[in-house]
Amino acid sequence: MTSDNIALLQLCSGKNTKHNLAQIEQQIKQLPNSVKLVLTPENALLFSDNVSYRNFAELQGEGPLQGAIAEMARHYQVWILVGSMPLISREDPELITSSSLLFDDKGEIRARYDKIHMFDVNIIEDEQGIYNESSIYQRGEHITVVDTPVGRLGMTICYDLRFPSLFQALRKQGADLIAVPAAFTRLTGEAHWEPLLKARAIENQCIIIAPAQIGVHGQRRTWGHSMVIDSWGNILQENTDAVSALTLNIDKAKESLIGVREQMKVVKHNRFRTSLMPLIQHETK
Repeated sequence: MTSDNIALLQLCSGKNTKHNLAQIEQQIKQLPNSVKLVLTPENALLFSDNVSYRNFAELQGEGPLQGAIAEMARHYQVWILVGSMPLISREDPELITSSSLLFDDKGEIRARYDKIHMFDVNIIEDEQGIYNESSIYQRGEHITVVDTPVGRLGMTICYDLRFPSLFQALRKQGADLIAVPAAFTRLTGEAHWEPLLKARAIENQCIIIAPAQIGVHGQRRTWGHSMVIDSWGNILQENTDAVSALTLNIDKAKESLIGVREQMKVVKHNRFRTSLMPLIQHETK
């Protein structure tokens, strides 16, 4: 019998960072010892208003939020992906980014990804309606692919899911797994979450790992439905609406990647080249 080696934490994060950290640790401490990589959703450490994100932003490698996650990683001997948190911009200390950080089991930061696509939309039927992430964050300028204990991982955040070129670029840089930590709204999640995840998995022949927020966060309601989808588009595991961890063993799905990619060589056959901005470069730390 194979042991589960990844975990997706489904959270209901809010304004209280201590509560959010406690929620994360409570789920981690219940995981089997075989788990090597833990993934959290977007806004895992803070789900609040515009001002709070700026007030809680930290420099990479410094600050109480990163310190708490690093300590969990060391204590529980797991790699932890923070789906997103506010960080000081790498280019301008006056600006902040919505950033995903990957900590190894020694509490060291192995990779950072700054969200490239800002969620600037007006959804009439939605509870909140207007979203304008560009008023809070500077968009990212780099793609990130990094080696982990369970495979080579490409990093994205939520709204990035709607932009296939980013996923194609991650696949070309060797990603076998692609993380999509998210806080999809209830409305857009019900309509688009699953089909978009399946499309990105199938067209890039990668395993999509998507931990999500669930519940009410001020004005905003999120969809949940954390899931893992293999390269053929099959949902391997799904957590619809519980605030709890989803675990599975990813090895069998990784093994099937070879056959799928050999049978249908989509990267080789693609007659279009991924078009990303010149400033966006492959980054592995």
